[in-house]
Amino acid sequence: MSIKFTDYSDKELVQLFRESDSRDYAFNLIVKKYQERLYWHIRKLLINHNDTDDALQNTFIKALAGLNNFREESSLFTWLYRIATNEALSFLNNKRRRFLLPLVDVENQLSATLENDPYFNGDELQLKFQKAVLTLPEKQRIVFNMKYFDEMKYEDMAAILGTSVGALKASFHHAVKKIEKYITEH
Repeated sequence: MSIKFTDYSDKELVQLFRESDSRDYAFNLIVKKYQERLYWHIRKLLINHNDTDDALQNTFIKALAGLNNFREESSLFTWLYRIATNEALSFLNNKRRRFLLPLVDVENQLSATLENDPYFNGDELQLKFQKAVLTLPEKQRIVFNMKYFDEMKYEDMAAILGTSVGALKASFHHAVKKIEKYITEH
């Protein structure tokens, strides 16, 4: 019988990582446990598969470098999501700076990428919905994605984003209103 990543709690994985003889094994289990969820979290922000892969790789590189100092004040899950979110935001900011683009142009570029994505197989309404999400300000888009798509609890989101539950609920509410408005106007 082989042991799978699902057989370990996050706390056990961190303890296993801290033991020098099982460090690589533990980190591989952590990657297997979280790579798909983190990939889709980042992908909703960056849209492009290659950009997402780069940001995901950077996420795990930073996690590997910082895991020894992980104080377990939050869960491993929220810690990794925070790193992934920061990597995605850094990627978008670097893209803006590198091409001297205002935020609106980056949103237009993401929207065009979505339309041309061979893996997007939604209908016209789904495409309109995804475009509406892309028009949200960055922070609202992150909050909306985490709540709507990832079905994350506000408390977990607060730990990841370092903000209050009340502020997150307000952001989500404003995001929903903006999406509804976009869909009715387009």
